[in-house]
Amino acid sequence: MNVTPLVWIITIAVTIAFFVYEFFAHVRKPHEPSIGESARWSAFYIGLAVLFGVGVGVVSGWTYGGEYFAGYLTEKALSIDNLFVFLIVMTGFAVPKIYQQKVLMIGIVIALVLRGAFIAVGATLISNFSWIFYLFGALLLVLAYRQAFAHGDANPADGRFMRFVRRMLPVSDEYNGDRLTVKKDGRRFVTPMLLVIVAIGFVDLIFAVDSIPAIYGLTEEAYLVFTANAFALMGLRQLYFLIGGLLERLVYLAQGLAVILAFIGVKLVLHAMHVNELPFVNGGEPILWAPEIPIWFSLTFIGATIAVATVASLLKTRGGRGAGHLPGGPAVEVSAAATDAASTADTDASAAADTDAAPVAGTDAASATASGRTPAEKRR
Repeated sequence: MNVTPLVWIITIAVTIAFFVYEFFAHVRKPHEPSIGESARWSAFYIGLAVLFGVGVGVVSGWTYGGEYFAGYLTEKALSIDNLFVFLIVMTGFAVPKIYQQKVLMIGIVIALVLRGAFIAVGATLISNFSWIFYLFGALLLVLAYRQAFAHGDANPADGRFMRFVRRMLPVSDEYNGDRLTVKKDGRRFVTPMLLVIVAIGFVDLIFAVDSIPAIYGLTEEAYLVFTANAFALMGLRQLYFLIGGLLERLVYLAQGLAVILAFIGVKLVLHAMHVNELPFVNGGEPILWAPEIPIWFSLTFIGATIAVATVASLLKTRGGRGAGHLPGGPAVEVSAAATDAASTADTDASAAADTDAAPVAGTDAASATASGRTPAEKRR
């Protein structure tokens, strides 16, 4: 696939333009999006992603078109998984609903920037070291295991990383609109809103680790990797508000994603064997009997897995059964591996009491969330 620098520049410029428009048209003025607004924009972005994929297929061939659609489906599923952890973070910090879409917007932009950096690094490694496919494959198999079997009851808002941040920064105990800092008695404090953004950014970094190796298992074209990620993240903010009630019912999403990650991990290992250059494996020669899984099979497998996980989840939770509950927020069965990784596997029971400077992320936030009020409202 021949992608010129001009095409790259235009693609990045258009992507930035979409996010700038989103900010000024929808996010700048705090409000909770309606179902109608969220549905219209979600449909627009999904339609745009499909139209782009058709364009790739027509212009560059349907092999690349299939790779794009397989990558887009995988990244969209991983992005929805990302929403679970965003929900936990915003619940833990008792973020008022009218400010949640601003937090989501900032989190999505951070995710795109981090994934862009990972895409550039991944493209460089793949072009110079064929053995990197072994490493990516092994990483995805480990992540698939964690996704399927780890316990997701940790809260990234109370993890070791966030407790370190609170110790380093003076934190006010209430929200001041959507401001990140506030001045009190001549001293500058950061607000809980800044802590939320830091937590979301840390979560994004963790998610980029499994997202980029996964899509490189479906295509080696950096342009397709970038566009699939960009389109998967576009509209994610609206999707959060649109399917907020449905998130609680996707109880098998983690298992479905584990199957997809394991499948791509095996695909990467088989590809690494097929192009093997490691001297201690088969004398440095390619292992020709290792099959190459065609992209049509990958696309079919990923689509079928997402469909089965969704249908099974809806059947399991029919009538309100089978979903766990987050305090003060929608019921949700949290993605296990994502939550464990984002909180660095730290679930100390004393986490909430570890910050004298920021009770909003501890007892105050939890009780405020449970009562449906912000910490400031609770004190009033």
